[in-house]
Amino acid sequence: MNIPQNILDRYKKQGRILPWRQTKDPYAIHISEVMLQQTQVERVIPYFHQWMKDFPDYVSLAKATKTDLLKHRS
Repeated sequence: MNIPQNILDRYKKQGRILPWRQTKDPYAIHISEVMLQQTQVERVIPYFHQWMKDFPDYVSLAKATKTDLLKHRS
């Protein structure tokens, strides 16, 4: 029994395509991890896309105002 290969095979057949799995960008992965801590995947996806559009990197996030950030809470 090859457990790692079984897991990979199952993922190929049944794995969900998620935006943070389609990138190697550490920032995007970090943002998704934070968002997914207490929120269901289906609810995170639209917020993730909007967040990445508005704050595509750490520099834009650092320049954002508190008001800009609070617009994303809901």
